Amino acid sequence: MTEPMGLRERKKARLRETIAATAIRMFLESGFDQVSITDIAREAEVSRRTLFAYFPTKEDLVLQRFADHEQEAARTVRARPADQPLDALREAQLDALRRRDPNSGLNDDPEIMAFLQLISGTETLAARLQRYTSRGVDALADALREKDFDPLTARLIAAQVIVVQRELALLNHRCLVKGESAADRYPEAVRAANHAFDLLRDGLGAGRPQGFGKGTSG
Repeated sequence: MTEPMGLRERKKARLRETIAATAIRMFLESGFDQVSITDIAREAEVSRRTLFAYFPTKEDLVLQRFADHEQEAARTVRARPADQPLDALREAQLDALRRRDPNSGLNDDPEIMAFLQLISGTETLAARLQRYTSRGVDALADALREKDFDPLTARLIAAQVIVVQRELALLNHRCLVKGESAADRYPEAVRAANHAFDLLRDGLGAGRPQGFGKGTSG
């Protein structure tokens, strides 16, 4: 009897998460370069072929969590009127800080801190992460073009927004690595985010008719 498609997809999603969680645990325990694909497959109780069907490269085992967020900025822009993209992105950034979203860099859970340190401390992972950043720029530029930005303006805005988001996250994470708590860092993280988006608004506002950005929000 054929299983409903929804059930099959859920099983695949669970297996994918199990493989990734197993790999990340092993990388954190022993180091990225010291753990082989064979080791991971054995520990996750799957074949190498099955593992590669879900994760084409060893780096993808770690960075798939970032891949899940590639379209986030684009989705944010698409959900708002054409004259409010920067306001929407600012609000999303502030919401991420409030929720202690790991992608904001403002999460001091030891496992998340260790995970981010694994990436920043592994050259191949840090380099591969740039690909995800680039795809995020592509997605956001597409969303902005849908809102009637001309292609060049859309691309330049997208590139600057994605880089700003990444730099804010890195700044927050570095402060936590130095011993600051997420709670103590939060007010400054909010101030930094608002300052960054004010700069984007003032520097990029000429590329869009009135309403590109309204100003600082809480």
